[in-house]
Amino acid sequence: MTKLTIVAFDGTRFDLNVDEGSTVMENAVRNSVPGIEAECGGACACATCHVYVDEEWTEKVGGPEAMEEDMLDFAYDVRPNSRLSCQIKMKSALDGLVVHVPERQA
Repeated sequence: MTKLTIVAFDGTRFDLNVDEGSTVMENAVRNSVPGIEAECGGACACATCHVYVDEEWTEKVGGPEAMEEDMLDFAYDVRPNSRLSCQIKMKSALDGLVVHVPERQA
């Protein structure tokens, strides 16, 4: 199991043990994290699973691919560390990953 922490906008922390290969979005939905709407179900066709990758993790997580970058244009308050959580697959190198949910989604 890999550790993932999702911090809701109100500061509530969700410290999760997740399976490698699952996405941050899948784990957020499974654990009822507020603010992750995931309207498209993880198809990278909306921007309702937008998160901010904690600055300590941005390099390890990497940047968005072209399709994700296009979808981020529709997200609210996009920052350099913005990602769609449906596009971040958990793996051992991301053990301990921390992401933050924005104030609202697109």
